[in-house]
Amino acid sequence: LGVLFPVTLKETETMFVRVLLAAAVCTKAGKAIVSRQFVEMTRTRVEGLLAAFPKLMNTGKQHTFVETESVRYVYQPLEKLYMVLVTTKNSNILEDLETLRLFSRVIPEYCRVLEEGEVSEHCFDLIFAFDEIVALGYRENVNLAQIRTFTEMDSHEEKVFRAVRETQEREAKAEMRRKAKELQQARRDADRSGKKSPGFSGGFGSMSSSSNATIITDTLMEPEKPKASPVPARASGPSKALKLSARGKEVDDFVDKLKSEGQVIMPSSGKRPSEASKALPPPVNTESVHLRCEEKISLTCGRDGGLQNLEVLGMITLRVADDKNGRIRLTINNGDKKGVQLQTHPNVDKKLFTTDSVLGLKNPDKSFPLNNDVGVLKWRLQTTDETLIPLTINCWPSESATGCDVNIEYELQEEALELNDVVISIPIPSGVGAPVIGDLDGEYRHDSRRNVLEWCLPVVDVNNKTGSLEFSVAGQPNDFFPVNVSFVSKGNYCDITVAKVSQVDGEVPVRFSSETSFLVDKYEIL
Repeated sequence: LGVLFPVTLKETETMFVRVLLAAAVCTKAGKAIVSRQFVEMTRTRVEGLLAAFPKLMNTGKQHTFVETESVRYVYQPLEKLYMVLVTTKNSNILEDLETLRLFSRVIPEYCRVLEEGEVSEHCFDLIFAFDEIVALGYRENVNLAQIRTFTEMDSHEEKVFRAVRETQEREAKAEMRRKAKELQQARRDADRSGKKSPGFSGGFGSMSSSSNATIITDTLMEPEKPKASPVPARASGPSKALKLSARGKEVDDFVDKLKSEGQVIMPSSGKRPSEASKALPPPVNTESVHLRCEEKISLTCGRDGGLQNLEVLGMITLRVADDKNGRIRLTINNGDKKGVQLQTHPNVDKKLFTTDSVLGLKNPDKSFPLNNDVGVLKWRLQTTDETLIPLTINCWPSESATGCDVNIEYELQEEALELNDVVISIPIPSGVGAPVIGDLDGEYRHDSRRNVLEWCLPVVDVNNKTGSLEFSVAGQPNDFFPVNVSFVSKGNYCDITVAKVSQVDGEVPVRFSSETSFLVDKYEIL
């Protein structure tokens, strides 16, 4: 329970010329869980006002405010709790009710369940949000989306600091491994000459050498860590020593560059699976050469139809499971007409790709690493051309006598795509109950805890390219934004595919399997 400054009762009474005195969440017995005062009031005064609030309600009347000789209580039930605004008697009751609605919508943003323990746990988050709504007793001109943005406090400087710190940690680890390799080499030299090797009985002395350290320069991406085994060293797979070459440093720099551009790097085994693996089921039968083409879209569009930003990031990842197929080349079929920017991995022959659309290593005598996901080609599309929006969403809320009539429709513009599991999420005002559904294509579900109406469409394709949903609910037009969209697709948005895989020697075709996914990173209509 936050209290700003203690003052006398007389000073408190003179401050009642202000409009909004305090905002609080309390129990039905009048116990304050969290309270934010916008004028100087003592804790005793606040607790006294809230304790008197339930007693004033026992009049048998249905109302949303009660008054005393000095203050007015404007409140809204929240299951077992109350959202209460304490105002002066000369305040504008209509404006107070509008402010109360915004306060009531803020609370479910931070509390999954409207219970005393959950509100107490997120009390500071609620106070920060309350401060964005009211300043010095008067309401600010903000909506729920702006409050969410302000309280996130996203900092570019913090991201830069974290990136620099991660780079420093990575360089320190690389230096440690380099020193360990030098110590191992000195120990081997001492063993060959029959001399005693002092100083190697410490932490680095337990590190075993690996005969496959000579294939360090063959790796493109950081290899996965070997699983723990009672058998000492000399495993057939790549070891941590493979990260110590200059080529490995180039790989780290390339991965850092991809991360700085927003590209998600495919994790190796033992790490959390990517969103693609969660969204689409993995292929049942995979060949020894397996290709994965993954695209992610980030789109922000205005409610009036203007495209603010559309960005598509794509990558082709190669995995080789048989050393017989390590020396291969990939023939790329680039049918894109949208203007994507392509970039190959530094270890890939860029000239060969430019002239023949073929991906192969600069040194054809080397092989791709085994059992590792290797990103060989990536692309990026960024545009504000509205004709490139794959799925357009039009949301038309109109005020009526009982609240708002909302008409929302979709249209598939990229007819070559088949979108699966499409979910269009429309925010619903808090505390107004379930919406009344009119015309509907597909299915819907109302999440009362998150205050969201989800319009669910199993498939959107050329045979089902348009659809609409109509519903009515209490609220105002701004309450139904932003609209968020999610979907998955086994199609390719930028039309970049692998046409053929062949051996370097003799160009003998190689059997391969592939999977394609087109996912949503962000898709919202503001």
